[in-house]
Amino acid sequence: MKDIIYIILGTFLGIVLYKSEAASWFRIYEMFQFDSFHMYGIIGSALVVGIVLVFWIKKFKIKSFFGESIQIEDKERSFFRYILGGTLFGLGWALAGACPGPIYILVGAGYWPIILVLIGAVFGAFIYGVVRSKLPH
Repeated sequence: MKDIIYIILGTFLGIVLYKSEAASWFRIYEMFQFDSFHMYGIIGSALVVGIVLVFWIKKFKIKSFFGESIQIEDKERSFFRYILGGTLFGLGWALAGACPGPIYILVGAGYWPIILVLIGAVFGAFIYGVVRSKLPH
C-alpha cells in the first residue's frame, strides 16, 4: 500500500514540477545567469514550506500517515563540508541542466538525451558509495 501512495505522490510531484517549468533547462539556465526570479521563487517557497513543516513536526510530534513516529535527526554543524558539497552539486546542476529530481521528470517527458545525465548521476552515486568510508564525514 505504501508503494502505491509513493508512486502516486511522486507522479503528482513530477507533473507539478514539469508544468511549473522547474525541470526546464532554459529556466535553470536563466537562474544561473540571474536573468529570472522563476526558479528562485520555486526553490525559496519550497525552502520556507520545508522549514515550517519541520518545525511543526518537531514541535507537535506529528506522526506519519501510517501512525509511525517521525524522527528528524539534528545535522552536525559544519561549514566546509556543506560549502564543498553544495558547490559540487551546483556545478553538476549547471553543467547537466538538471538536478536529480528533474532528471527523472525529463526522461518521463521523453527528453532522451537526459538519459546520459541519468547514467552519469547513477555512476557518481556508485562512486560515492565506493569511496564513502574514506571521506571525512
